[in-house]
Amino acid sequence: MEPTLETVVRGADSIALHVYPAPEDAPTLAVLWPAMGVPARYYRKFAGELGAAGVAVAVADLRGTGASAPRPGRGSRYGLGDLTADVDAVLAHLKPRRAGRRTILVGHSLGGQACALHLACEPASDVAGLALLAVGLPYWRSYPGGQRLPVLLQTQALGVASAVLRVWPGWGFGGRQARGVIRDWAYTARTGRYPNLGGVDVEAALAKVTTPVLAIDMAGDKYTPPGTVTRLLEKLASAPVTRERYAPADTIDHFRWAKHGGELAGRVASWANDL
Repeated sequence: MEPTLETVVRGADSIALHVYPAPEDAPTLAVLWPAMGVPARYYRKFAGELGAAGVAVAVADLRGTGASAPRPGRGSRYGLGDLTADVDAVLAHLKPRRAGRRTILVGHSLGGQACALHLACEPASDVAGLALLAVGLPYWRSYPGGQRLPVLLQTQALGVASAVLRVWPGWGFGGRQARGVIRDWAYTARTGRYPNLGGVDVEAALAKVTTPVLAIDMAGDKYTPPGTVTRLLEKLASAPVTRERYAPADTIDHFRWAKHGGELAGRVASWANDL
């Protein structure tokens, strides 16, 4: 099942959107947002499994990743607020396909955080549900004891390096990223809070989100262990949350679930149909 590639222009940047064929009567459109540095094509198998479960699917490339352009450079000034605003722009672009369907956001890692922050910044959003797959708050204190200090040191080292270099080159983690993205990510890892975005106190706004949430943490996930998921869900204090763990027979981790996600796709589709 090959997707068609569409482009959403965002100033000097463009967001690539991979839209998969779907039956006209598909009741749900899932808009999937990837992890930091992971291209949309990585989710092709999972998108096909969602389609087989009766869900229409579009997968976005985060700014500067995959088919989105341009690649981050020293002149790239965007940060987490821009990634969050991109969610709204893509939803607007998809408006004709969304007509007559419920829309759910499906987020992985950083992509899931951007989706949650979209709901905080856009309280009038018509999104019917948010599925968080391996999404947690990267706050160093939310990790198991032995991981805490290494997480703090690594995240802050990336923040310093990206500030000095004016871009994160992608050395061993996260792919090439704009320094603002790493700056905001490192801030959250250090403080346990999100920075204000576009003048919005997102910490207060997250607590007012009432959109239903399906949060699934993955067996074998060292990047997003259960404590990080719990910490993020605590911020969504008003949202009805369904919390689950995905532990199929196949060995999975923070990334490999997307290659072994048939059962998971069915679960997301079932949850969406019950909204």
